[in-house]
Amino acid sequence: MIAYAGRVKPLLAPIALLVLMTLLGVLSDRPEPRADFVFVNRAEISTLDPVQMSWLQDFRVAGLIFEGLTRYDTFSPGFNVVPGAAERWEVSSDGLTYTFHLRADAKWSNGEPVRPGDFVFAWRRVILPDGGGDYAKLFECIRGVREFRQWRSDKLRRFAADPSAGGSRDAAAALWQDTLDAFAREVGIQAPDERTLVVHLARPTPYFLDLTAFGALYPVHPPLLRAHESIDARTGLQRTNADWTKPDRLVVNGPFVLDRWRFKRDMHFARNPHYWDRASLNLDTIACLSIPDGNAQVLAFRTSAVDWTSDVMPSYRGEIFAAKQAFLSEHAPEVLRLESRGLDAVSIDRSLPADPRATVHAFPAFGTYFYNFNCRERLADGTPNPFADSRVRRAFTRTIDRAAICRNILRGGEKPAATFIPPGSIGGYRSPAGLLPDADTARAELVDAGFPNGRGFPEVQLLVNSEGDHSLIAQGVARDWERILGVRVRVVQKETRAFREDVKNGRFMVSRASWFGDYGDPTTFLDTNHTGDGNNDRGFSSREYDQLLDRAAAEPDAARRMETLARAEQLLVEEQAPFAPVYQYVQQYLFDPHRVSGITTHPRQSQDLARVDILGDGKGAETPAAMKR
Repeated sequence: MIAYAGRVKPLLAPIALLVLMTLLGVLSDRPEPRADFVFVNRAEISTLDPVQMSWLQDFRVAGLIFEGLTRYDTFSPGFNVVPGAAERWEVSSDGLTYTFHLRADAKWSNGEPVRPGDFVFAWRRVILPDGGGDYAKLFECIRGVREFRQWRSDKLRRFAADPSAGGSRDAAAALWQDTLDAFAREVGIQAPDERTLVVHLARPTPYFLDLTAFGALYPVHPPLLRAHESIDARTGLQRTNADWTKPDRLVVNGPFVLDRWRFKRDMHFARNPHYWDRASLNLDTIACLSIPDGNAQVLAFRTSAVDWTSDVMPSYRGEIFAAKQAFLSEHAPEVLRLESRGLDAVSIDRSLPADPRATVHAFPAFGTYFYNFNCRERLADGTPNPFADSRVRRAFTRTIDRAAICRNILRGGEKPAATFIPPGSIGGYRSPAGLLPDADTARAELVDAGFPNGRGFPEVQLLVNSEGDHSLIAQGVARDWERILGVRVRVVQKETRAFREDVKNGRFMVSRASWFGDYGDPTTFLDTNHTGDGNNDRGFSSREYDQLLDRAAAEPDAARRMETLARAEQLLVEEQAPFAPVYQYVQQYLFDPHRVSGITTHPRQSQDLARVDILGDGKGAETPAAMKR
């Protein structure tokens, strides 16, 4: 084991004990051999239901067990989509009709064929307002979806208000049948035969194929879901019992099946014997361990208990990355030679001598860390909300010392952020400047809002989840706000599940947040601020902003569309400020490049873990993967 700095060694004994206890707790009642590939997800899985998924760790695991019409080629420069459950497709000349042809050998894990109707069923579940899915608006590029969602919402409201209908099972069943008929009649998603899915768009959507690889568009097995669905006779809502995602019931169509899930302990996956492309897989089994403590994660990796960690979170990670830079400096001439050949960062590490210092990696990521401001007129307790005023939000945004956070707390190569979309991450898109730190202007904005030197401003409650560096960052930000604006700030820490519930239900003043793009278009960030979007936890609403997004959606010229979206982001980050950007992520991992292959360096940082290869284990390709040129 390497001591990255003198102060790390005293931590090792208690951490080693913690890791030993954690791993013994997970492994003691598990007699089967170690999985071929073992990884640590940063946080606990919230759900495996595509309707409810919103967190990166959920999508990461979902990609092991589900497969969309397409999937991402994570080693292509453009993060291209390649055939998945669909073997081919055609696009009409006007860009409005997509025809997908499913594979004859695409099967569910119970051996039944994957049919186009399974996608219709799954997509309808997300589109329906009943489930409150965060990604329902993604489907509004499809003809009739927006109108159908409004129709269904209106029907549900009238049903709940009708005393003659409420509580009647027959009336609720009739409303549901009307809903199924309306969807089939009005929404442009059709399955004309057992192998063909036809999608009619409301407008040309350049990134639609990209969407078909995203987790919210995964199929589900209709017979399984129907066995767990019911209609609420009082409200008319369709309800789903989450038990369908239990390992002994779950039916999937992806490369692996889930054969064990012990909450807050581990998940275990085995190769799906019915997966159409199983011959290309390099692993028979995968395990995902729950180790929330950053120190314990590092030590679990160093003791070979895990092969890959999805993040590097200990307080001493600055020393870990400094050690990596020292290693690269020692081999600088060879590194330069390999870079000149166009090799990616992992291939360079793999070409250098094996060294424990080379097992930490930091890649630019398609994500931003920020603070949500609750933009609603009143807080959850009914009191007036000062953050409903954009002047207040701009003042608080201008007083965050982002550079100090990156330099003194994170120390992993992160860059200060003034925008929502990471600059340079999307071809053809030019980012606005954003709001830069400016204490004098911030104080003046707060005076204009009626709070000179913070007088009369209620105590600011800054909500964070307790894992990682969130509390340290929040404490630094709180000091900035108190020192510059004269307000009182209290950092509130909660366990992740409680934190998510509070944020989702608007029970906060300011909360920590992050967003990683789901597809390669500016709207993957910007749509989350549209009025009513499922990921708009801020409760932000701006007619001008919504109109800009709508105008961009209708713009046929690609360059003008990007200009309109850039103006929308400018309005967001320079004028309305519903959130305060803090830093642009780098994705940090621990893995041995001489042992693990299949982790991409692409900025999208959506890892296809099903196609990881453990080099030297005698299974799979045994050929290291590298970014294509």
